[in-house]
Amino acid sequence: MAKEEIFQEVDQLKEVLHKSVKTIFAHPETGGKEIFSANYFRSELEKEGFTIHNTDKMEHTFYAEYGQGKPVIAILGEYDALPGLSQKPCGHKEAVEEGQPGHGCGHNLLGSAALVGAIASKRYLEKNKKTGTIRFYGCPEEELLSGKVKMIRLGMFDGCDLALSWHPMDFNCTFEESYLANVSVRFVFHGKTAHAAVAPWQGRSALDAVELMNVGVNYLREHIIDSARVHYSTSCGDTPPNVVPDLASSWYFIRAPHMADVLSILERVKKVAQGAAMMTETSVDIDVEYGCWEMKRSKSMTDVCFENLQAAPSIEFTEDELEFAKALQATLSPQTVASKEALYGVKDCAMAIETSDRDFWQRCYMTASTDTGDVSYQMPMSAFTTSCWPVGVVPHTWQAAAGSGASIGEKGALHAAYVLAGQAFDFLNHPELVEKAQKEFDANQSIQYQSILNHFE
Repeated sequence: MAKEEIFQEVDQLKEVLHKSVKTIFAHPETGGKEIFSANYFRSELEKEGFTIHNTDKMEHTFYAEYGQGKPVIAILGEYDALPGLSQKPCGHKEAVEEGQPGHGCGHNLLGSAALVGAIASKRYLEKNKKTGTIRFYGCPEEELLSGKVKMIRLGMFDGCDLALSWHPMDFNCTFEESYLANVSVRFVFHGKTAHAAVAPWQGRSALDAVELMNVGVNYLREHIIDSARVHYSTSCGDTPPNVVPDLASSWYFIRAPHMADVLSILERVKKVAQGAAMMTETSVDIDVEYGCWEMKRSKSMTDVCFENLQAAPSIEFTEDELEFAKALQATLSPQTVASKEALYGVKDCAMAIETSDRDFWQRCYMTASTDTGDVSYQMPMSAFTTSCWPVGVVPHTWQAAAGSGASIGEKGALHAAYVLAGQAFDFLNHPELVEKAQKEFDANQSIQYQSILNHFE
């Protein structure tokens, strides 16, 4: 049975993709507030005949289901935006509305491609009277590292056999293993106010504690694994300089290739915080908010994904689109662009059009973190990227937001929709591929998953 049939279904949905990309881009909502976006995707899927499953625990999440029987294929969609990254789809920095959210991580593209991939797979099932179930997952709060972790805890992924995921980037690539495990933790210090000039000795500065903690953690960096990442932001409210502050906090992200490494480093960071509190005679409250796991390796899922990256209809960019991409590139440092061009093997083109080789991920490891990793510990999962932004553009930038609202981003999302639908086709028609992926998953149980939410209860 020709795979072109399901690719043609994607072609019939180009207007659906365009509308979704533009609509979600025009209504950016940060994590925990994605009511409009969730309702938009619910509406589109309901019109297509999917059954919508909601939970009263999270208004902004759901899954939509069509079909019956095995395999049950989960297609993961996201739609949260980033604070402060409002941006017009143009070649220079210009906010739609200053200080407001924007899609600097391309989740308007991510969710829209997943939508089209799910609908195309559903239409293929329906027309060919195939056995199998397609689920679209509306996943909020990815930027908070929390959405899918909560969904797992609520049992929303129960019954799934496989998961398909993707993310916008500046190159086309599969990932057999990727992403850093991460934990989000807040350290809130409590002190005692005093007049900073008249009687400073009566005060106990929470801000001093924050600063001493951060200095201590910076010395700690030498003594943790090279591949770890520790970064923080601080807050002291609007306390004026003439008041010894009685409240201040640090918000930390701790990342490492494996969750065990993250938890080990976290324990050392906690001790630094407690030491800072002792030195300043303050107290500290430690709140581990959320965390996410690294991606569990799946060779068999990656093989299928890579085959579909190669098989998907090619994406062509117009001269105007390439000029737009060059304009965005011109806002980056020449060294950044040159290093990425060398890494990807791209010459004289602002967009990476070719597919990277099967094991390219080993040379371009993703050091970001995502709660998609937690899903990979529930079932076999594939992950890939497509070229949605010019070479050298990275997520969480105004350039990424500009590309995500432009036609170059939409074409990257179309490419992703082909790859998602192509994978669904393979798993629906070849049960041996499902069995192979599940056997590999079951054999790789050396690390037992435990949600960060459970770990710190």
